[in-house]
Amino acid sequence: MLIACGDALIDFMPTRNADGREALMPAVGGSCLNVAIGMARLGAPTGFVGGVSTDLFGRMIADHAAASNVELGLATRSDHQTTLAFVRIAAGESSYAFYDEGTATRNWAYRRGWIPFAEVEALHVGSTTLVDDQGAAETKALIADARASSTICFDPNCRPNLVKDKSAYLARMAEFAEGADLVKMSDVDFAYLFGAEPYEQRASALLGQGTSLVVITRGSDGAIAWHAKAGQVEVPAPKVAVADTIGAGDSFQAALVFALKKQGRLARQQLKDIGADELLRALTFAVNCAGITCTRPGADPPWSHEVSWSW
Repeated sequence: MLIACGDALIDFMPTRNADGREALMPAVGGSCLNVAIGMARLGAPTGFVGGVSTDLFGRMIADHAAASNVELGLATRSDHQTTLAFVRIAAGESSYAFYDEGTATRNWAYRRGWIPFAEVEALHVGSTTLVDDQGAAETKALIADARASSTICFDPNCRPNLVKDKSAYLARMAEFAEGADLVKMSDVDFAYLFGAEPYEQRASALLGQGTSLVVITRGSDGAIAWHAKAGQVEVPAPKVAVADTIGAGDSFQAALVFALKKQGRLARQQLKDIGADELLRALTFAVNCAGITCTRPGADPPWSHEVSWSW
């Protein structure tokens, strides 16, 4: 199976009521849960690891996960409240206000021996859980146990408004990136983490430290990947009518991991040996899935019947 570990929350999405006034609509979200949803909807057996509340919003999260065939048996249910995120969209970019103190996500703790890692092909981590010291420490312990048998996938999905000590956060994200087999980040994340450093320079450094695949997504400009054997591979983004871009990066990551699995290139050594044509197909599938997500409001990744692929 595939596993995503991290945040599950409720996004309050901007909308309009019948009178034309601004309103907010609750929708299940959280970057890592979105990745799990995306992988499961494409047909991969998928589980979610993290804290999920038993409150009203937590029940919404659980129902949403079940409807998308995501296994929550590895999650930690508690009566801590659900993380809430209020979304604003300006110039095509989403900004968030998080209410996250004392939540189920913040109080998640890794239970050693709980996860059958021999059955886990890949583990995805990232996003808001790694901002918090406890969440980062628990995730590191999880990765340490998973590494022997599972491919480690990482997307920082930075949320600067949650970061209190940027230098410490940058060091932490660099550590997670250096320990991952697959690193994916948006161009916005890259700029926050590495400033004006050329993509190729950072990708080369990560490949030299043992990462197999580095991917930068660039919105409407598509995605670029670097791989020690396959080289640099670039794909354009599909032309779509954009509703919003919420969850597009998560959908890309889910589809990329799924495509690698479908091609038999997800295991660590198999990923190291992937060819340029195989990587091109996987990236093309991923940008197309992200494009579908952009055509509908909120984080709503595609189902398998909505996409096509040729392997």
